[in-house]
Amino acid sequence: MQHDIIEIESLDMEGRGVGHLQNEDGSQGKVIFVEGGLPGERVRFQSFRKKPKWEAATLTEVHRESSLRVAPKCVYFGTCGGCAMQHLDPAAQVAVKQRVLEDNLWHIGKVRAESMLTPIHGPTWGYRYRARLSVRHVAKKGGMLVGFHERKSSFIADMKTCEILPPHVSAMLVPLRELVASLSIFDRMPQLELAVGEGVTALVMRNMEPLNADDEAKLRAFADAHRVQWWLQPKGPDTVYPFYPVDTELFYALPEFGVKMPFKPTDFTQVNHQINRVLVARALRLLDVQPGERVADLFCGLGNFTLPLATQAREVVGIEGSATLTQRAEENARANGLDAKTRFSTRNLFEANSEDFIALGRFDRVLIDPPREGAFAVCQAIGDLAGEHAALKPKRIVYVSCNPSTLARDAGYLVHQGGYVLKQAGVVNMFPHTAHVESIAVFELAA
Repeated sequence: MQHDIIEIESLDMEGRGVGHLQNEDGSQGKVIFVEGGLPGERVRFQSFRKKPKWEAATLTEVHRESSLRVAPKCVYFGTCGGCAMQHLDPAAQVAVKQRVLEDNLWHIGKVRAESMLTPIHGPTWGYRYRARLSVRHVAKKGGMLVGFHERKSSFIADMKTCEILPPHVSAMLVPLRELVASLSIFDRMPQLELAVGEGVTALVMRNMEPLNADDEAKLRAFADAHRVQWWLQPKGPDTVYPFYPVDTELFYALPEFGVKMPFKPTDFTQVNHQINRVLVARALRLLDVQPGERVADLFCGLGNFTLPLATQAREVVGIEGSATLTQRAEENARANGLDAKTRFSTRNLFEANSEDFIALGRFDRVLIDPPREGAFAVCQAIGDLAGEHAALKPKRIVYVSCNPSTLARDAGYLVHQGGYVLKQAGVVNMFPHTAHVESIAVFELAA
């Protein structure tokens, strides 16, 4: 029985259309994931991967089109793997992500928020202030390529512009190709890392061999012409150093809190600065810290939430797994005059237990901002505080997540075993046109 037309029912976590084949008896059959399909559409597809219970396919023809389908702005959409949802109206993208969050909370954590927060969203183009661009010389494609990987491929997309990078960076892609092609080490530098700060655009060159004098002169000339700062990285991330110009400071600002955050281009910082400002402000509003309170910021990084929190709390304890980031957070606290109200320590929060929280003393409120793996050990450690130590449980937790499935798992533990209520949750559209779902959730200790 030939099945190549299907009704798209929903979108999955990767932005693919999801539909089901019909068995001959009329029952629901195998799941088909169709790249490019949108909910409500009737499409023709071609499978490129077949498994017993599912198939992955590409869309070949739309028989009934969704009213939410739009023309992608980028000419490389579909080839480049940087975006997955440019064919869907931006407002609908946010609605899809909210649905993904709610579905994960219920199906994985068996929890529902008492109320859903208004989604945080902002500019949909030119928002990506951080990126890792691959570099490769490919003679068959005309020489040097600089850009993102192709979809489902290790090849680099032959892209001359990018709509999600800031316009001045997009305009630099072709000159960057020409520059790299002219260097003596053109085949010994696999990537360029981009980090845009306030008034400074940093480019980190992963140079696996030293530059010669001619190479260095070309980098300086490029920096002057395009107003960028070059950093070099001869080995691991800890070897990165500013090359030219050296008198420029890379930082981002959180003006609502009077905070300025210096960072190195290899440090973890949020990709979307505008959304980060709104996110920090909302997280602090939801945490509702009072002046006499003591707060923990877990997975604190270089202090993105810690320093704004220190403008409101009596004391903020920032805990981070990376010693490098802990040191950077301490430096940033000193630079902002907040070192008297902050304390930082380095420890592996993936192995946290209740004894750790007993030793740290009582926190009135806790902010958690973990990587994709989530914070299960932390939630377990807090949730398991019992008996004479039950009074150590913070009355409110705000959890900022970049993975709805691990947030849902952790929420399930806090609610079903830890004695907390999930008061609010909502999405943060940090990465428009991609399937990444960032979110924020508020937990309160049950009376």
